[in-house]
Amino acid sequence: MTPECYPLIKTGGLADVAGALPLALAPSGVEARVLLPAYPGVRDHLPGARKVATLPGLFGGDGALINGTTADGLQVWLLDAPHLFTRKGGGPYLGPDGHDWPDNHLRFGALSWVGAELAAGRLGNWQPQLVHLHDWQAALTAAYLHFDKTLLQRPATLLTIHNLAFQGLFPAHTLGDLGLPPAALAVDGMEYWGNLSFLKAGVQWADHLSTVSPTYAREILTPDQGMGFDGLLRARAHELTGIANGIDDTVWNPAADPAVLTPYSARRLPAKAANKTALQVELGLHVRVDAPLFCVVSRLTTQKGLDLLLGSLPRLLARGAQLAVLGSGDRSLEDGFRRAAETHPGQVAVHIGYDEPL
Repeated sequence: MTPECYPLIKTGGLADVAGALPLALAPSGVEARVLLPAYPGVRDHLPGARKVATLPGLFGGDGALINGTTADGLQVWLLDAPHLFTRKGGGPYLGPDGHDWPDNHLRFGALSWVGAELAAGRLGNWQPQLVHLHDWQAALTAAYLHFDKTLLQRPATLLTIHNLAFQGLFPAHTLGDLGLPPAALAVDGMEYWGNLSFLKAGVQWADHLSTVSPTYAREILTPDQGMGFDGLLRARAHELTGIANGIDDTVWNPAADPAVLTPYSARRLPAKAANKTALQVELGLHVRVDAPLFCVVSRLTTQKGLDLLLGSLPRLLARGAQLAVLGSGDRSLEDGFRRAAETHPGQVAVHIGYDEPL
């Protein structure tokens, strides 16, 4: 279960993992299926997709479960709920004003509830042995399964924390909208400083926890990096595993990547220079073979050190370097990089947003 999945919808690395992991597990005999929302345009990637279940009265409107397969063979379930997901905005989570949709608790509560129904074998004529939850948007599934007393056999649950800073915090009174009992909003439940936290529900009730690297798994056990969850995570340290994220080398392969102007490899490194020149031209940078060109593709946040990059930029530029930035995030950092591009045309290029080919 995931809020995004490459190649259907992507804002960052979470989508890459959600799309690549099931395909990587298939040769080992694992039958994996991905559940995610049917955002606008997502169904276009699933020719021949069909409705397998209706979901009347789903958190304020009617919905449906759609089954399909991508060209790469990824089996997908789409939660088609137009009242929750068919809208224009800044991506899966943000409205046109750049802020979170005010009903995100309903949007991802619905995703989590449907995930729990699938896990229980009540939808789709298929029941998994393991339910893999990605980040806060899917974490509430662990709560629905925990409080479901009708289940004779509950599948195991794994919560992967890609970013502990995003905790799915909502006012306590929204618990009633989610169909969970009052007991869920306890200190040893999903209550968090007077609010409710989707992520805490997952940390509390998932059978096992994982993160995107062994280093991150250690860091989030400390007060400095635990984002207020360090105590709870330390209590579950024996059920927390760090697994380093890798890449899908069939996608990220410059020898065969259609988005690269001139294919190159370890044996054809001189061909890489043509791509550098093409990138400089596309971004409006000075075409200089001798200029070190630094590229950043990232969420723009202090957690990623982008404030340190801005602070170091004058020294880099003074030594003849160039910088290309692709990403979005904190408004102050977006503005800072925009100003740098305006102040240093030909040396700094910034693209705010996400662009897979770029």
